[in-house]
Amino acid sequence: MARRKLGVIGGSGLYAVDGLTEAAWHRVETPWGAPSDDLFCGLLDELEMVFLPRHGRGHVHSPSDVPYRANIDALKRLGVTDVISVSACGSFREEMKPGDFVIVDQFIDRTIARDKSFFGAGCVAHVSMAHPVCGTLGSVCATAAQAAGVTVHEGGTYLAMEGPQFSTLAESVMYRDQWGCSVIGMTNMPEAKLAREAELCYASVAMVTDYDCWHPDHDAVEVADILRVLTANAEAARAMITELPTLLGPEHAPCPQGCGTALEYALITAPDARDPEVLKKLDAVAGRVLSGPSD
Repeated sequence: MARRKLGVIGGSGLYAVDGLTEAAWHRVETPWGAPSDDLFCGLLDELEMVFLPRHGRGHVHSPSDVPYRANIDALKRLGVTDVISVSACGSFREEMKPGDFVIVDQFIDRTIARDKSFFGAGCVAHVSMAHPVCGTLGSVCATAAQAAGVTVHEGGTYLAMEGPQFSTLAESVMYRDQWGCSVIGMTNMPEAKLAREAELCYASVAMVTDYDCWHPDHDAVEVADILRVLTANAEAARAMITELPTLLGPEHAPCPQGCGTALEYALITAPDARDPEVLKKLDAVAGRVLSGPSD
């Protein structure tokens, strides 16, 4: 059984985690450029952890500019087995209130200006995104958040918008009433797709900051209000993270959902037709299948 190493990607408001020992910031080079920031590596109790602030310390990357491929590659390169994405979101559901956490289990991707795959010309691959998150890891996150005193909703569809502007009223109503979405955010796509391509267990913890603009009593999203909730949510997220070592344990068993073998039959390009320069860039995310007997 493999040793578990947990990666946490912190969203708006969460730029650091507390309680890590033997901890230090490490710069990681990737074939896809520099990650959002250096990665903070250490031990939380006995669990190895790597923390990456998605927007960088000081919030220097907008949602469209986040180097998603470099971030996931860097985590994989450091030996991460599980990734928990923590991000701010707006709510389309009355019962999903500001301050609540939603354990997302589906996505609708409306982003249009981002590189969404490690694969392409020279090495084509198609992974399944029917069930885009790891249910096992998501359940652990729900338990950890509840233990931290957070109101948690298990299951919900996350609408990923391009941003950085917030929704129009027409969009907000459509996403809620016609598309049946639960929450809206700007960063979980293509992050979840790339994590699947890298054969990582991935769970999304969406922290509600507001009701978007569909709600008759919240008809405009005010940044000042969001920032107040963000601060409280960040503290709750840190409390959730401290619960994870006991719940996860130090060993990483094979994922029952198959996250760790997502590329098993995904590579379409014949071995003798694959571009060697492309393969060099895939050494971390796809090394298991590129060096295996399936070639």
